[in-house]
Amino acid sequence: MTYLVDTLNFFLNIIPFLLFGLQLTLEVSILAFILGMALGSILTLVRVFLDRPWSMFALSYIEFFRGTPLLVQIFIIYFGLPYLGIRFDPLTASILALGLNSAAYQAEILRASINAIPKSQYMSAESLGMSRIQIYRYVILPQALRNAVPALVNEVVALIKDSSLASVIGLVELTKRGRYLVATTFRVFEVYMAVALIYLIVCLACSKLSKILEAKISIPGYMGGLR
Repeated sequence: MTYLVDTLNFFLNIIPFLLFGLQLTLEVSILAFILGMALGSILTLVRVFLDRPWSMFALSYIEFFRGTPLLVQIFIIYFGLPYLGIRFDPLTASILALGLNSAAYQAEILRASINAIPKSQYMSAESLGMSRIQIYRYVILPQALRNAVPALVNEVVALIKDSSLASVIGLVELTKRGRYLVATTFRVFEVYMAVALIYLIVCLACSKLSKILEAKISIPGYMGGLR
């Protein structure tokens, strides 16, 4: 009983310190998602509209970032690029690495949602005299974005968890703050359990949001999530 009371008091004492790290975790995740969305949209449009070699370049980008470990990508950007004269602070390097990685997944999410649109939609739009650009702008893309919402929310969850890797380059986010506490208190189990619970609560909240969106949005023939 004494141990449980001591552990509970310890949790209550360290939570405020960890929550400051959570703020940075969410900041990095959101900015990386925005970067990934911008670049992923471009990659999707290149693959859909342009012929070789541009489509092959986009495919190569996607395969590289999906086929190599995110931790290695972080190391390349933070430790490798300085050899080329390009240096980033830990925060910028983390956002850039996570954003570039997320772009590959978001591009595939968007492409899959576009491919899920029934061919009859194209034919109906063509019969109305709409051009190819008009079809994609007014008919296909709005539906594709609507279909992709749940999978994109899942991508946010993945980014929140993957952001913990940024601690290896000195970014003082949630996981790094947990490591600081372990070094000073030597209570490894309690600290990392507190860190895990915070991640769990945030990710469950995002998953709940995803389910609410799925319930409100009709997604015919499309299964979200490519990770």
